[in-house]
Amino acid sequence: MLSRAASSLYWIGRHIERADFTARLIEAALQFDLLPFTETQSDWTSAMQASGSAGLFDGDLATATREMVTHFLAFDQGNPSSIISCLEKARNDGRTVRTALTRECFETLNDAWMSFRPRARNARGGDLQPFLDWVKEVGRTFEGALHRTMLRNEPCWFLQLGLVLERADNTARLLDVKYHVLLPKGEQVGGALDQAQWTALLRSVSAVTAYRWVYREGLQPWLIADLMILREEMPRSLAACMVEANALLAQLRRTSGRTGPADRQVRALQACLTDRNIEEIFQSGLHEFLAGFISDSNRLSLAVAEQFLF
Repeated sequence: MLSRAASSLYWIGRHIERADFTARLIEAALQFDLLPFTETQSDWTSAMQASGSAGLFDGDLATATREMVTHFLAFDQGNPSSIISCLEKARNDGRTVRTALTRECFETLNDAWMSFRPRARNARGGDLQPFLDWVKEVGRTFEGALHRTMLRNEPCWFLQLGLVLERADNTARLLDVKYHVLLPKGEQVGGALDQAQWTALLRSVSAVTAYRWVYREGLQPWLIADLMILREEMPRSLAACMVEANALLAQLRRTSGRTGPADRQVRALQACLTDRNIEEIFQSGLHEFLAGFISDSNRLSLAVAEQFLF
């Protein structure tokens, strides 16, 4: 496969997953906004920090309003991580590698782009929730088409690799912002507000039912962190994403014969998650662990680009 085709497929996966994550992030901020704050840290500032694009925001983060942040994260084409930018890039990349995609996969990308502007106009004039639900549906539909219609070959594996690496990075960012930033000063860790925020976070990643099945007890922050970091049966967990990324790189290695730094780094990340328990992570610092993982994940992404000549 040509490197430019592999790059386009990889970034389709990343952009579709990023659009889905941004919609979930806005949804979580809307839920947080309904909780009784005593003061200070804006949920919308936290959403901006979790998105990783705060440095591109043209304004004062401390005074950012709901309207300003939702426009920046969803509708601002000047923000390369906004929903509109991600869907546009995914569709353009899909056109570039049209022959590598099934009709169902390409039509999902094309229909999403064609439907975006009318849905965005409705969202700006009223309730955001139907728009956010639609963005999440686009992600589910594309991933469903990928798994149900694509041959298990290089195009499929590059698409999936982009999806899982983006998903791992997003999960780490969301957990880090909740744990390190969001709880207002003076509020008790484990208190009513903290519990409500963790519940909203679980809902934002569709993990409330999964939590009940795994732990069968009331919400505990360390158990939520355990679910989202170390439990391989949870598809959005860091561990599950690294297991899948390792398997995908192994498939690509067997097919292409190409091996390199990405293989070594993904195995090191998987081993790091396998050898830890949540008590050790909390003792050494959850923020420090997540910041380290985000940094390692970025290096892994660069290693993938280097290994496959993107």
